[in-house]
Amino acid sequence: MQFMDSVYHISCQKKHVAGTIRLDGSKSISNRVLIMQALAGKSFHLEGLSTSEDSRILANMLKSSGEVLDAGHAGTSFRFMTAFSAVRGKPVILTGSDRMKQRPIGPLVEALASMGAEIDYLDQPGYPPLRIRRSDVNHWKNEVAIPANVSSQYISALMMIGPILPGGLTIYLEGEIISRPYIEMTRRLMTHFGIDIIWNGPSLVVKHGHYQPKLMRIEADWSAASYYYGIAACADSAEISLEGLSENSLQGDQKIMQVMARIGIESSFEGGKLVISHSGNLDRKPVSIDFMDCPDIAQTVAVISAACRIPVTFSGLQTLAIKETDRIGALQKELSKIRCLFEPLKEDNHLPAPLRRYLVSGSPSFEEIPQFDTYQDHRMAMSFSPLGLIHPIRITSPGVVGKSYPEFWEDLKKLGFEISEG
Repeated sequence: MQFMDSVYHISCQKKHVAGTIRLDGSKSISNRVLIMQALAGKSFHLEGLSTSEDSRILANMLKSSGEVLDAGHAGTSFRFMTAFSAVRGKPVILTGSDRMKQRPIGPLVEALASMGAEIDYLDQPGYPPLRIRRSDVNHWKNEVAIPANVSSQYISALMMIGPILPGGLTIYLEGEIISRPYIEMTRRLMTHFGIDIIWNGPSLVVKHGHYQPKLMRIEADWSAASYYYGIAACADSAEISLEGLSENSLQGDQKIMQVMARIGIESSFEGGKLVISHSGNLDRKPVSIDFMDCPDIAQTVAVISAACRIPVTFSGLQTLAIKETDRIGALQKELSKIRCLFEPLKEDNHLPAPLRRYLVSGSPSFEEIPQFDTYQDHRMAMSFSPLGLIHPIRITSPGVVGKSYPEFWEDLKKLGFEISEG
């Protein structure tokens, strides 16, 4: 990954930010479609496939004939490959980066093992790396239960292999369902490729079937769009056009439109483009936002809240601690560099940490050029970059954005940002 060990100096002298950006394809959609194409056993045209490092890693693993597959930092790819490898019948070792080896995989492994898969932990139980041994799916069980409050990626991984089983697969979702839009995304994509799924309350019934080759136009990434809302909020005024997004999106992160409307950022679709605009009058009244269905935009909103002095109360952050880094801890440390706080509400102290609500408070102070660490987390780098509109900043390991948005820094330059090493 380029520039992983470097530091970028970022600033922008413009008071009004305007321009047009063509966004890359959705990583979430691309990774699901790549798995479905591999399960179909036939190649078909995918238009707008993500160029992200995560999607490239997944595509390469799916093509590999090697006995060891390394997912690096790509958590979605690792989880999807765990289920995919289990039904393919070829022995393989799945591994990843040091951080990947700290990210839990136990609930998915236990679910697959209860069905009939043979999977061993090669180090710490519940975590990568894994050895997946040969097993016959014809003898697998057709029912499985899995916690729904840990990661929707486990559920999507099971859903996508369901049609391969002779009797299909019924998945029982236990507990509160988090990131529901990502499960719905998987269901709608599977339906697009000819698979019948019934979602009835806590159960998902995936019928036996065959993925049918079909043209797929992959919409642009709404997670990537969120950073331009951050830019608009930090500018005195803005009019930014984003190409490639769908107004009727499969992606839960489209919620960023509704979230930002509450603070005075307008969104409209004009001529196939999303236009983000505001004339300088932000609404700074306190707001409460539930990120249960869209955790990937929480960092963006936290930085906006701090930068624009908007008191935002955050809930639904259960999954943030098991992402590329502990995102709650990372936000707390990095926002403190501009004298802002990201703290749990005192009245929630009796609750387990993942269930607590958090409040951003304080007024940003830039007594010197702050240097923000990224923790090998692409979203930390991109979420903090709009602060360059308020004061020059530094971002460490800027190449980490390649995980989901390789052209991010070049696209910022198109809007007038000055970016240099050092």
